[in-house]
Amino acid sequence: MSRRGQPIGLLGGSFNPAHGGHRRITLFALHALGLAECWWLVSPGNPLKPRAGMAPLTARFRTAQAAARHAPIRVTAIERELGTRYTADTLRALARRYPRNRFVWLMGADNLAQFHQWKDWRRIAREMPIAVVARPGYDRAALASPAMAWLRRYRLSAAGFRNRDEWSVPALIELRFDPDPRSATDLRRLDPVWAGRLSGPVPRDGLTHSLIKDADTGDARAGSDSGESRDADA
Repeated sequence: MSRRGQPIGLLGGSFNPAHGGHRRITLFALHALGLAECWWLVSPGNPLKPRAGMAPLTARFRTAQAAARHAPIRVTAIERELGTRYTADTLRALARRYPRNRFVWLMGADNLAQFHQWKDWRRIAREMPIAVVARPGYDRAALASPAMAWLRRYRLSAAGFRNRDEWSVPALIELRFDPDPRSATDLRRLDPVWAGRLSGPVPRDGLTHSLIKDADTGDARAGSDSGESRDADA
């Protein structure tokens, strides 16, 4: 594939809530990979499969907007519009919708450890490069995973990725930086009613420019399947 400007990073998750750890990981990846910007794909959630402790979309979206402020990050719930439930389908739909853009899928080592359980995970790897960010406590499981056994032959350094005039997939780039202690799980534990205090104008999607309303999650197609975890819980 020929170079058509800087690629765009994609980071998906529940962002329940978003926080500075998400921002730090994203800014590190932007610099390390020479990305133009990053899109945070805030999962609308699947109303047919409720999850305890999952805040409404508007609350999670607002925290993502706050964490992304003044950074080259677009916050979007475009999966709601695409009607996709699995990451493989979302990424293919984005590639079709934005054919002039090149994308890189960003995920933590915790997701790589169970990546082989995702629907059509090899198709994801063939759709776009994958950059894996180290997560404390998950590196050993990620290295021993079936997905890593398959992806190992496609390893590429961050410098090699940045300097390629031509690129191909699959490609696996491993990113390492100082661990960030922040965790959405810890934030929810310390403040279980955080979402109830958020208010303000209805947020607007940074990519589609549509208004984000919780009522829109009533579409049974929206959100990731609960059997495929990709929460950005850094």
